[in-house]
Amino acid sequence: MTIEADINWPNHVGAWREWRTAMNSTRMHHGWILAGKSGLGKHDFALDAARELVAEEGIPQPKGDHPDIIVLTYGAKNDKEARAQADGKKFELARSIRVDQVRAMQKRLNTRPTLGSRRVVIVDPADDMEVSASNALLKSLEEPPQGTFFLLVTHRPARLLPTIRSRCRILRFPILTSGQLETMLESSGIAETGAGTLAAIRAAEGSYGAALRFAEQELAPIGDVVTGLLTVGDPTMAGRAELSRLIGPRADRARLQAVMELSQSIVADLARTTGNAAQRGALIETHAALVTLAAQAPNYNFDTGLLTLEIGTLLMRAAPASDHAHG
Repeated sequence: MTIEADINWPNHVGAWREWRTAMNSTRMHHGWILAGKSGLGKHDFALDAARELVAEEGIPQPKGDHPDIIVLTYGAKNDKEARAQADGKKFELARSIRVDQVRAMQKRLNTRPTLGSRRVVIVDPADDMEVSASNALLKSLEEPPQGTFFLLVTHRPARLLPTIRSRCRILRFPILTSGQLETMLESSGIAETGAGTLAAIRAAEGSYGAALRFAEQELAPIGDVVTGLLTVGDPTMAGRAELSRLIGPRADRARLQAVMELSQSIVADLARTTGNAAQRGALIETHAALVTLAAQAPNYNFDTGLLTLEIGTLLMRAAPASDHAHG
């Protein structure tokens, strides 16, 4: 799923106000953290803000890639995937931003900007840098080259080095309201606000990226099964069988990720609203287990059946009817 770059982000109003105020000040801070949960358009903001910053009167600006805007994100997983990337083929991404990427960027900073006097480095997501990459970036933040600015996109700012956080200003991006999500989904081509769209909005918890994934994957029936597993359990395994059927035997990684995100959202919502302290504890444990499972999913060798069964088993264990099964 790709979010269109020209989408209207109603939650960016405050960030734009603060950014443009800083641009018009006598001294623009060189380091910025763009913080907020995933799916709030922080990458779009970073690109647009970078273009505003590097643009100078009288200097034509390219409409496509800008030579003075450097974007660091996930690269190819290994040399084999890098060759596939170079050949224009599909390739698997690494799970972190590596130190060699930061060092390659730093070499570019030894030269002057191509068009004007300013250059912007965007790191997205900055909270997925290797430790060595973070330490290398810190050196550039401590002694930034003249005219160089850094925008660090992060979903979990607490994972950044404290020394990095202390050298940056923070722009916070609020979650979207249900009404805003509904309007944005309709603008994305999801014309009708049916049960599936409403379920996607509720489960997305303010994230447009999540709501769009849930709606595109038509996960409302899966959401119903997930809720059933969490509330009544699955003594006959019928619920887990139905979950497996709905997910599909050949589900790709995007669908499995969406299912796990949806499950986490439903578990979190139930944990917030239940009046049963014991169940709340079980739901919190289940949420943590689902987060761990999502991180481990690539190691399942893409066995959809095994992964689906594990998701279903984790969910049903949190049901009150399952208390006896685990003490």
